Amino acid sequence: MKNYFSSTFKLGILGGGQLGKMMLYDTRKYDIQTYVLDPNAEAPCKIACDHFEQGSLTDYDTVYRFGKQVDVLTFEIETVNIDALEALEKEGKKVYPSSKTLRNIQDKGIQKDFYSSHGIPTANYKKYATAKAITPDSYPFIWKSCQGGYDGKGVAVVRTAADLENLPQVACIAEDMIPFKNELAVIVARNVSGEVLTYPVVEMEFHPEANQVEYVLCPARIDESVAQKARAIAEKVSKAFEHVGLLAVELFQTADDEILVNEVAPRPHNSGHYSIEGSYTNQFEQHLRAILDIPLGDTSSKVGSVMVNLVGEEGYEGQVHYEKIEDIMRLKGVTPHIYGKALTRPYRKMGHVTIIDKDINEARKTAQEVKQTLRVISTS
Repeated sequence: MKNYFSSTFKLGILGGGQLGKMMLYDTRKYDIQTYVLDPNAEAPCKIACDHFEQGSLTDYDTVYRFGKQVDVLTFEIETVNIDALEALEKEGKKVYPSSKTLRNIQDKGIQKDFYSSHGIPTANYKKYATAKAITPDSYPFIWKSCQGGYDGKGVAVVRTAADLENLPQVACIAEDMIPFKNELAVIVARNVSGEVLTYPVVEMEFHPEANQVEYVLCPARIDESVAQKARAIAEKVSKAFEHVGLLAVELFQTADDEILVNEVAPRPHNSGHYSIEGSYTNQFEQHLRAILDIPLGDTSSKVGSVMVNLVGEEGYEGQVHYEKIEDIMRLKGVTPHIYGKALTRPYRKMGHVTIIDKDINEARKTAQEVKQTLRVISTS
């Protein structure tokens, strides 16, 4: 194994947001030298990496020059220049996940076609050049932009023809609305040598208006047979994409307990944040193990965990203030994570809180108390 630790080895990370910041906790633990590129001069990663560069993640020359400086290149956000990654790979640079994997995931239309061609169960869909071209068979349906959607953006429920008029005129898909019991997720880890492990199935509860995850529960409160099916399908998706690193597979559990793939993210993911306190090997360390071809760590949970997302309150914008954070820190099993974003705005992800308890239902009750107590507001 290459000597990554306390050496001249350089790991490059495209993207300097909260996912990169949390990954850096573990690069610090192992004393791995890190380079980070982000367009924001005050990106959360800036305080913890060895070398920070400000620059565009979508500009070919910027990404290419950055990648030439490091030994292994990874990313914490998918909106990066794939052509630059491909050029680096042709020159022998190690990029994980690969440009090939990212090309099949970055565009949601291509991603859905990939599922269809590989026999992976997913909701029925049609692709369109713009929203104006959509001719729905029936209402309601789900509209998704093919590029750039995240944190509830680029997704909408279309209930009437009038709703179509307000959508951006970009390449998109129209997808059947699934009457599901649960929204689930499975994180799959795969290292360079092909070792594969899955984390336990988690259950996700979404904000009804913002379409953002509010709570993640591990383990999901589902039958073991459903959990086994979900993990098997997630492994099938991983094998098809041939990814290296982490792959977060978001799933629907239908009314008759079928499992459908919604979409994937080839990186650490919101659905795995619970693992920092709840798992023997957290998702960020696991991503590092996978891309550096180190033996994968134990994915099992130490204890039941619930994660609560902290997002900016409606009606507040400006310098952030975490109101009553001291009150939730008095609660048993509660750990807050602050992402390092100085400015808040409505529904912006500003942090998360993990609650651990042997009883997942008790953890969920505490999570509700956290949600009702702590508010992310502004001082101005």
